[in-house]
Formats: sequence, structure tokens, C-alpha cells
Amino acid sequence: MPDFGFSIKTARTENLDKVSLEKYRELLRKVPSFKRCFQCGCCSATCSAQQYTNFNIRKVHTSFRRGEYNLLSEELKKCMLCGKCTLLCPRGVNLRSLIMNMRQLLEEPVK
Repeated sequence: MPDFGFSIKTARTENLDKVSLEKYRELLRKVPSFKRCFQCGCCSATCSAQQYTNFNIRKVHTSFRRGEYNLLSEELKKCMLCGKCTLLCPRGVNLRSLIMNMRQLLEEPVK
């Protein structure tokens, strides 16, 4: 069989009943504009940190929304807080505040 350079991945499922979404709810309370994000990708396309690292703000958003908090604190350290993503967001999401609050929430122990 010819090698086309890609492979089919198995589906990934998340059981949200077994995951604590308390930090996600707290983040929505602190940064209500996060609700307006519809994952368009403008933030990822303009990210300065992505040019030098493998940082992807959309992956961080998705992981945080799913309650997958492990390894996120290391990923968030890659953000330089330059604010380009906030300036270009078509929905007006305050991404700078979002990143800072994510960092703060991930440092707190789980309740």
C-alpha cells in the first residue's frame, strides 16, 4: 500500500462526568468574554510565541474547556503576553486576561 504521509487516528472520547470543570466555570466568571470564542483561529494565526515554539492557543482553549488541566501550566508559560491575539480577535475575547487567569487558576489546588 502506498504511503501518503498521514494515518488515520483513533477517535478520542472524553467523559465529562468524570472531569472537574470547576476551574473552567471559575474562568468564565473571571473572564466572561471567553464565552464568545468560537475557535476561529485568528489568535493562533497571529501568535508571536507560535513562531518560536509549538504553542497553540486554540489547543489550550480546548483542553481547558474539557477539563484537561495537566501539562497546561507548562504550555501557558510559552505565551509572551504580547496582546496581538487580543487585538485581532473578531469576537473581542480578552485573551491576555484569559491567559493570566488560566495561569492563576492552574496554580490553585483543586477543590
